[in-house]
Amino acid sequence: MTRSTHDPAVRVEPRQQARPEPSAHVRALLTVWLSWLALMTGANLAAPLYAVYAAHFGFSELELTAIFACYAFVLIPALLLFGRLSDRFGRRPVLFAGLAVACAGLVLFIVADSTGWLFAARAAQGLAVGMISGPATAALVELDPSARERQSKRPALLAGLAQAGGSALGPLIAGILAQWAPQPLRLSYLILLGATAITAIFTLKLPEPTTENREPWRIQRPRVPAEIRADFARVSLSAATMWGSVALYLSVVPSYAETLLHSHNLALLGAIAALALGASCGALVVAQRVHTSPRRSRGGPQGPQGSQAGGLRRSQAGGLGVLALGLAALVIVAPLHSLPLLLAGAIATGAGHGLGFLNAQDELNAIAPDSRRGEVTAAFVCCIYLMVGGAVIVTGLLSLTFSLPVAVAVIAVVLAATAVVAATWQARHIRTARFR
Repeated sequence: MTRSTHDPAVRVEPRQQARPEPSAHVRALLTVWLSWLALMTGANLAAPLYAVYAAHFGFSELELTAIFACYAFVLIPALLLFGRLSDRFGRRPVLFAGLAVACAGLVLFIVADSTGWLFAARAAQGLAVGMISGPATAALVELDPSARERQSKRPALLAGLAQAGGSALGPLIAGILAQWAPQPLRLSYLILLGATAITAIFTLKLPEPTTENREPWRIQRPRVPAEIRADFARVSLSAATMWGSVALYLSVVPSYAETLLHSHNLALLGAIAALALGASCGALVVAQRVHTSPRRSRGGPQGPQGSQAGGLRRSQAGGLGVLALGLAALVIVAPLHSLPLLLAGAIATGAGHGLGFLNAQDELNAIAPDSRRGEVTAAFVCCIYLMVGGAVIVTGLLSLTFSLPVAVAVIAVVLAATAVVAATWQARHIRTARFR
């Protein structure tokens, strides 16, 4: 039994549900993608503005770290709840509710006049991203006809572009407007509030996938099926390391660059924060366009599934290697005080993220069971944000004892070492690659 796309109260047999026309598929995919892009853009507007908030409200670097980390640690419980919720009740209502919460977070930023308001705003944004990340990723797969036959990288590409593109646009827009436009702490939020509200309205028109064999909903931690746990752990470690690395550029590196370059230009700081994610978007598009013909590995599984899975793992290993080089550049920036090296490190980190994350997301889409896709995806994103929150918090704690450049260098070394470990794990499993 499933819900009609026109009346949620009417139940019809799955066979009676008309398949959307190709143009309807495109509109639905575009709606989900633009909604996610607007959400991630709004969630990252504050990156270059924290120095301004610190001057206005008088909070310390530790409080700045706590404000950023608040986002991650509200997001994780939301993932645990809403990934499973959308599996039971559908993607459309959860996406709409998440965008409504995102609008509330932007309003809190607009009216903020003390540090407490910033905590509340970031908590609302974390809740919104937690509500939407799992359902949106699952919806992109379900709404793309070719993805059902595992023949398309489009869902993974759209997911990566929404997250990385929004994370890049946020600080870039906020930095430019804060530097040269009036109302530096309000205008960018007002613009994104309008964009997010519009996308929320369009989500009400989204079709719902077939709902047979759905289990009764209950609050529980996401359970990754036993048969994919090893692959899930490998893919999740890779993706978490990638996002933990670029998170430094969204949270700490703007303040880090301000200290090293002695510059208070918000547009420049926003551009530095956006550069890594912009490079990631470029790498995502290039990686998706590069044609890799199926190859057979000696001693490995035969057939297209084995060779496709091996290609995904090979690309993840390569992306992690490039990411490690970018992090190494970040380590040596401080003693050299080199802006070109900082920019080069950002580009390398972002390029490694884009190449690796596209293929990590694509492999996750391939191994996740259809009936539990939202739940498994929520667990995947949860792993990512545990790494993101942990990296940011430890950086803030280290900066209390050491200088901020030293704290950033320590975390960059740890992330680079983790990237090498994850790349090695990927490389060792290329020959045994097989989709279930």
